Amino acid sequence: MKEEKKLGLFTLIAMVVGSMIGGGAFNLAGDMARNASAGAILIGWIITAIGIIALALSFQNLTSKRPDLEGGVYSYARAGFGNFMGFNSAWGYWLAAWLGNVAYATLLFSSLGYFFPIFKGGQNIASIIGASILLWLVHALILRGVQGATLVNLVTTIAKLVPIFVFIVVAIFAFKWKTFVLDFWGTNGSDFSWKVIGGQVKNTMLVTIWIFTGVEGAVVFSSRAKNKSDVGKATIMGLLGTLVIYVLISFASIGILARPDVAKLPNPTMAYVLEAIVGKWGAILINGGLVISVLGAWLGWTLLAAEIPFLAAKDGLYPKIFAKENKHKAPVISLWVTNSLVQLFLITLVISDAAYTFAFSLASSAILIPYLFSAFYQFKYSLQTKDNDHKKMVAIGFIASIYGVWLVYAAGLDYLLLTSILYAPGIYIYRKVQKEHAEGTFLTKKEIYIAIGIGAAAIYALYALISGSIKI
Repeated sequence: MKEEKKLGLFTLIAMVVGSMIGGGAFNLAGDMARNASAGAILIGWIITAIGIIALALSFQNLTSKRPDLEGGVYSYARAGFGNFMGFNSAWGYWLAAWLGNVAYATLLFSSLGYFFPIFKGGQNIASIIGASILLWLVHALILRGVQGATLVNLVTTIAKLVPIFVFIVVAIFAFKWKTFVLDFWGTNGSDFSWKVIGGQVKNTMLVTIWIFTGVEGAVVFSSRAKNKSDVGKATIMGLLGTLVIYVLISFASIGILARPDVAKLPNPTMAYVLEAIVGKWGAILINGGLVISVLGAWLGWTLLAAEIPFLAAKDGLYPKIFAKENKHKAPVISLWVTNSLVQLFLITLVISDAAYTFAFSLASSAILIPYLFSAFYQFKYSLQTKDNDHKKMVAIGFIASIYGVWLVYAAGLDYLLLTSILYAPGIYIYRKVQKEHAEGTFLTKKEIYIAIGIGAAAIYALYALISGSIKI
């Protein structure tokens, strides 16, 4: 049996940055412009910056003070609110991870369609075949060992930042203030309305949570880190750098082309904004960068998606079989099940005209519960722990919790209902886990109410899908 090599600080930072800066960064300006005006985007970024930094500081604090909780996101929910919520947190995170890869597949082949028309749109038969081949190549790489896969992720993270930095530098020089402030509040000459602005701000939330999904990447791999203190450092350093990049991308784009024009651009938006400034080579550079970026993010998220069920199984929250490793210390069963589900969902790409938006919105909705309960646990743990930074940590936990609740509200009822369809089968899996471990009580009284609520929401969502009141 090979001795597992541990992950250093830069590799952990690359896990955070690589997981966050995927395809979403390259399409960020368009996703934002379709949902909100420049003023609303500004407010959205302020809310997001405060909330996501509070969430990252929560991860840093909990990693430092509860190093025994090596499962990170789901283990916080379990420690604070019991096994069932811990399981749901692990289940939701797993859903978000592999659904994110479905979104990445769509965007990747949409970008390749710029060079090879056979893939145009990213959701035709050729794209599904190409994505499927790539899926199993990534699978084979990870089976060779997590350490080797994280090294590839480090290289792709560095490579993807080059075209992004080129875009930012060029865009700063091409920025026009008059274009940026044109219809700043999106009212088209009508009176200013907080109700209208509030709706626009709300519409940016699923976009921002999607592009920041992965901020906990180092936390998930804390059991494989050389030094536990590096996990918190990597989380904060990766987040702050990524936040600056995202803000510059979104504002620079609508300062070059009018917001309605940016909203109409095809994926990836960044490519066509740069093409408008420098010509065709700009689109070639960005599309090439996107291919590298999504490949890296796909790899990073496959690592995360396989790691969560593996760790949860070791903790007794997932079926025992998910804890199986091969000789390279790769979570083999977890990886096979995860990628089989990705393959199944890849086939559905031909169903929806907006497969990328649907997949990232569903992934964003699924991850809200793990994030929300991580924030709740930070607040609860800080209230109970009377140390030197007690007041500061309580404040951070409170802000992160309010942000988490706001995200659930902002996600919108339709996507939350659709997500409940994916959460509902988890109740059956959790029952099987309880039987495996000979647990006497399946659910407590409160947990029964939660399970009934999930089941009822899933049934209603299925009815709404069939009746057409919810559209994919």
